[in-house]
Amino acid sequence: MSYGKFVVRHPWLMLFVSVFMVLLAAYGVKNLYFSSDYRVFFGPDNPQLAAQDELERTYTKMDTVSFVLKPDNGDVYNKRILGLVFDLTEKAWHIPYAIRVDSLTNYQHTRAQEDDMIVEDLVEDPDSLDSEQLDLIRRVSQSEPTLINRLISADGKTTQLIITVETPNTDESTLKKVVSQVRKMADEVRAANPDIHVALSGNVIMSITFAEAAQHDMATLFPLMYGLLALTILLFLRSFYGMLCTMTLVFLSVAAAIGLAGYIGWGMNGVSANSFVVILTISVADCIHLLMTYFGELGKGVDRKKATIESLRINMQPVFLTSLTTVIGFLSLNFNDSPPFREFGNIAAFGVIAAWFLSITMLPALMTILPMKARGHKQYNDSFMSSYVEWVMRHKKIILIASVFVVATSAAMLPRLIYNDKFVEFFSSDIAFRKDTDFLMDNLTGTYTLEFSVPSGEDGGIANPAYLNKLEEFANWLRTQPEVRHVFSFTDVMKRLSQNLNGDRPEYYRLPDSRPLAAQYLLLYEMSLPVGLDLNNQIDVGKSATRLTAILDNINTGAMKDLKYRSEDWLRDNAPPEMQPSGATSVNLIFAFLTKRTFDSMFWGTGIAFLLISACLVVALRNVKLGIVSLVPNIMPVIVAFGLWAVLSGELGMFAASVTATALGLIVDCTVHFLSKYQRGKREKNLHAEDAIRYAFSMVGKALWVSSLVLIIGFSSLMLSDFTMNSRMGSLTAMIIAMALIIDFLLLPVILLYVDKKKENANV
Repeated sequence: MSYGKFVVRHPWLMLFVSVFMVLLAAYGVKNLYFSSDYRVFFGPDNPQLAAQDELERTYTKMDTVSFVLKPDNGDVYNKRILGLVFDLTEKAWHIPYAIRVDSLTNYQHTRAQEDDMIVEDLVEDPDSLDSEQLDLIRRVSQSEPTLINRLISADGKTTQLIITVETPNTDESTLKKVVSQVRKMADEVRAANPDIHVALSGNVIMSITFAEAAQHDMATLFPLMYGLLALTILLFLRSFYGMLCTMTLVFLSVAAAIGLAGYIGWGMNGVSANSFVVILTISVADCIHLLMTYFGELGKGVDRKKATIESLRINMQPVFLTSLTTVIGFLSLNFNDSPPFREFGNIAAFGVIAAWFLSITMLPALMTILPMKARGHKQYNDSFMSSYVEWVMRHKKIILIASVFVVATSAAMLPRLIYNDKFVEFFSSDIAFRKDTDFLMDNLTGTYTLEFSVPSGEDGGIANPAYLNKLEEFANWLRTQPEVRHVFSFTDVMKRLSQNLNGDRPEYYRLPDSRPLAAQYLLLYEMSLPVGLDLNNQIDVGKSATRLTAILDNINTGAMKDLKYRSEDWLRDNAPPEMQPSGATSVNLIFAFLTKRTFDSMFWGTGIAFLLISACLVVALRNVKLGIVSLVPNIMPVIVAFGLWAVLSGELGMFAASVTATALGLIVDCTVHFLSKYQRGKREKNLHAEDAIRYAFSMVGKALWVSSLVLIIGFSSLMLSDFTMNSRMGSLTAMIIAMALIIDFLLLPVILLYVDKKKENANV
């Protein structure tokens, strides 16, 4: 007994077993959670992340919130604005997990008073400020390197509070305690001061935005796509039951994939959350082929059981093969260096497997049970496809020449592509974090930094004049670099202390010339600082190293890595061996290197996927020649799409590293279905090449462009994602699928004509 006959004889059993197994898998959804930590993008062996962690262990944590204020009119040097900054500073200390608050008002201003050094808040009582005191605050803030372009803008119109937090973990609930309090403060300021622009930035806000963007995508994109695809299927199948079967299968496939992810313990993030939309799209494509053949058989007057058996007979192999190649493509993402992309690939693979399982169990059972009817659109379909095939055959030379030209031109564009990932631009311009961070960069300071931990080689060595002078040389060199906006160095503190302890005379704004003197200055200053505003963010516990921060312009990842290498080269060429740091680090630098790491890792992943998919095609088609021919329409779409992307965008990010492997598994679908029908025409119908092509188009032509259209719509919907990595991945993948459809409909039949026609002529 064939499998198809077994299904139609026991449809209720197949329905029960398939749904039960899927619901069992879906039960794991109870373990699902959203990850709000940007660190999920980095593997545990990421060297840049290790350097970042080491820096945070040596100094204070780098988890911060930036609370930015800019009045619409005037500057911040007035009682009202400074009073607001003062009040916000006091409130910020009560934010959960806050360990430090830096602002213009609590800046520890040092000054000389006879033989003493006075250390006090720059603003102690904002209500009592007079014009002379306001002028002093202006002079100090505009001349102090640790304030200008960090806490106050050069024009004095924008200021910020930097709130450092140390959370016990990075769970979404923990970060929400911080962010909800900060947002409440911001809302209160906006309500009471409509003329003041308030912006929130920092990596704590960024982390929670990752989770919020993922949740928003799931809440909007999935229902939108579900409804859109339901309408598309209803339009093309013209069958309510056909649409209902398909959307039920789709929903269960997504549920099974989510449940399996929950069992494993994966958290959803901005990348993996959109695997749901991908599963939804691919699941529909499986159903289309089975249902189109089924309705075609019904149109011939065959009953539902026989139509189901024939649909399974014709489509079982190609549906299995296309599912297998798609799974291979997604599983190849396990080579990706970034965990979210690995999870995305695995969840999508789970969904594809579930969709395949349901399409050969639940779907044929429903096709047997439900009273579906043919809708009589076969004649128009055959007429159109017949005319189209004749047109292709008449213009095969032009099509071949044009295809070669397009591919060659596209390949010539590829060198224009550059790597570039900016973590701020991971979010669409509609997201509050993106808008606020752009505002911060435009009005006050950069969010891209390079951090150096510069050792002295011994405990207490940071007081050594030789160390301080070389550190000052390095800071001054950095200030001359075109990418650098501001440099924050420990030497600025020491020069200020030297001036203060010498009667505030300008000529003493220089580094101490003896080690005991420098150590004395530092000890006196540290003893005068209040709790929470010490120097632990600049010097280590043993006073053997200091932290130097370069704030950068809005530069691309290539320029950032170039500056890192130039900085390390300068230290290697100009500083003694004991002053060589382990390397520059920062959150944005980790992302900059991650892009290259993902491309390097996916080079092998894509190569292995390509070889495995090629082997599957050769084995399944049982024809080496056809297997090789099938590779052409599967490689060319990638080249053409990336060439077009080079013209339209010119930039590649992490998203592009996974696109090729993912798309390769998808675009094989068209080729497999077309070639399987082409082979069936030659073997079962004894047709020549031209007639076999006509037969293939009549059997599967409409199903191919409908299923491809569904894939294009599905991946294009990702362009609506708040996470630009997903929107770009979706648009590039949709572009590749569109190119694959065009090439399969134009070039593949032409290649078959030339290859098989030549063989037939030789046989004759």
